[in-house]
Amino acid sequence: MRTTVQVRGVAYSVLHAGDGGECLLLLHGFTGNGDVFAPFLASWAQRWTVLAPDLLGHGRTAAPTRVERYRMDEQLADLATLLATFGFQRAHVLGYSMGGRIALSFAVRYPECVRRLVLESSSPGLATAAEQAERRAADERLAADIEEMGLPAFLDRWEKIPLFATHDILPEPVRMRQREIREQGTAFGYAQSLRGIGTGAQPSNWDRLGELAMPTLLVTGALDTKFTEINRRMAGRMKVARHVVIEEAGHTPHLEQASAFAATVESHL
Repeated sequence: MRTTVQVRGVAYSVLHAGDGGECLLLLHGFTGNGDVFAPFLASWAQRWTVLAPDLLGHGRTAAPTRVERYRMDEQLADLATLLATFGFQRAHVLGYSMGGRIALSFAVRYPECVRRLVLESSSPGLATAAEQAERRAADERLAADIEEMGLPAFLDRWEKIPLFATHDILPEPVRMRQREIREQGTAFGYAQSLRGIGTGAQPSNWDRLGELAMPTLLVTGALDTKFTEINRRMAGRMKVARHVVIEEAGHTPHLEQASAFAATVESHL
């Protein structure tokens, strides 16, 4: 079921399933919302209390006016408060892409809140100030384009980027459902999210990876060579990390090879 809760002055929409056991917090990617994890809820809710919030500027959650409200520290404080609102001090945390960057940052900032960590197709951010500045500029251009062209035209463009080329072989109902999920957001919310918590805006966590003590699972698709290499490097810097590469999947193993993804996650947790 969906419920709306007030978190630090923002109305968050949260997909909530299960009412027993430890908490499993699921964090979606850019232009997604908690519904991307719906296919797994029936199974996972039997073992955990599952919380899948729509992140700031996405889905049914409010899109604050000030870009500063989207900054990483603000989003992390929201997640800690969200857990407490549902009566949890700790959770297993799974994040995909943007949600993975947030999940990793949450584990660095609030390690006492994270039991086990799962990062799907994610990264620690960009290592150098020059890379960050270049990406911030690119994200600002994209944000301005989103506001200028409007949501439908942006989504047409977004779904055709090379990162999602492997989606061409997905069943039509799966692709249509992802489009429906994306259409629940707004051009303004997506633009502000890019400006506030895009890859260029977030602090780098490359030098913080060795601090993490919780067991961590890194998941990438074999066809996503860029993120598979990033995660190979991440695993080499982490104390308790395992990198699993799922065959015949690109950037979205949870969509392209859902059964293999679920089995990998469940084994880790």
